Amino acid sequence: MAVIKAFKALRPTKDSADKVASVPYDVVNTEEAKQLAEENPLSFLRVTRSEIELKENIDPYSPEVYKKAKENLQRLISQAPLKVDESEHFYLYRLEMEGRAQIGIAAAFSVDDYDNNVILKHEKTRKVKEDDRTNHIVTTGAQTGPVFLTYKPVKAVDKIVEETIKNEKPLYDFTSSDGIKHTIWSVPEKNSKSIVDEIAKVKNLYIADGHHRAASASRARKVKQESNPNHSGKEEYNYFLAVLFPADQLKILSYNRVVLDLNGKSKDEFLNEVIEKFQIEKTNTAQPDKQKTFGMFLDGEWYVLKPRDLILASNSLSKSIAETLDVSILQDFLLNPILDIDDPRTNKRIDFVGGIRGTKELEKLVNTGRASVAFSLFPVSVDDLMNISDAGEIMPPKSTWFEPKLRDGLLVHLI
Repeated sequence: MAVIKAFKALRPTKDSADKVASVPYDVVNTEEAKQLAEENPLSFLRVTRSEIELKENIDPYSPEVYKKAKENLQRLISQAPLKVDESEHFYLYRLEMEGRAQIGIAAAFSVDDYDNNVILKHEKTRKVKEDDRTNHIVTTGAQTGPVFLTYKPVKAVDKIVEETIKNEKPLYDFTSSDGIKHTIWSVPEKNSKSIVDEIAKVKNLYIADGHHRAASASRARKVKQESNPNHSGKEEYNYFLAVLFPADQLKILSYNRVVLDLNGKSKDEFLNEVIEKFQIEKTNTAQPDKQKTFGMFLDGEWYVLKPRDLILASNSLSKSIAETLDVSILQDFLLNPILDIDDPRTNKRIDFVGGIRGTKELEKLVNTGRASVAFSLFPVSVDDLMNISDAGEIMPPKSTWFEPKLRDGLLVHLI
């Protein structure tokens, strides 16, 4: 039984929404955030990546950064301005990209559901990133970026969504600089109980993207609870901000890999070792068109890799769903044994490139010498994500890239 709750969003005016809205904090580095926020004093990156306003090379996890985030949030409340809705609402958030749309319900979701695995995960989190967002939430008193959740579609909820879009005027409707259209509606209060009741029938929700945000909301709740002698369980910090999308509307892009060197091997030595485990052919196609097929860019040329029968046989005997994924095959039979990438979470010789950047980005990294070899993968499916979550398994790191991305700053949950 999943718990969903309406909330009073802190949000910008219609006129300032496109200026406030910013990409998620974790898809840009400090330099990229600084460039995006340049000449835009209302950019919400000044809250989520507040180090961009401090001295160069400052530790992005220092207390000064979180203090600045709080100051900047208060400044935006005054200058944007940002205002809190007078009553609690559910909101609809529609994303449109390249002719495809997905519509989710923005709401407050139960931290207990996260802790008790009603909301299922498929990734491990890193403590340093949890620490970061926990400190950000506690210091600012706000959850500034939504978690991306999914679920198996419910017809009654779909009907409410359709009626709202048909009958209500949007709060916001704009296209961001990357060509993605963002439209948000407030759901009429008369439909709130129906949404709560229908979602309560759902056995599980799934984190698609935002594992660190969700984990940090749980940790922030513990901090707030410990400092509140009158804790009742109904406080806003017992909930976290998320947008819930039907699974049949989602698209996962591949999460590709580049490796900085060939582990001391020459090109021929490397290829000879790869040939032992994969069939290799030169190709003009950079992106695989089916599972169990990989693209490899090396020395200016693309190759298609297909696992040999021995690997496929071994893979079919795997005890876990996660071990059968293409990202696992690449890791277990090439990256680890041949290139010595033992743990992709911590190894500094590997980097990851979201599918939205395209295979041209892989070519660029290799051709400029910043990497020695690149690999393109076929995307993981939403069914894979759900099946792995249902089984209590963990996907390999950097397995999924969801696009388009929700924007930070349009709907903020104050705790």
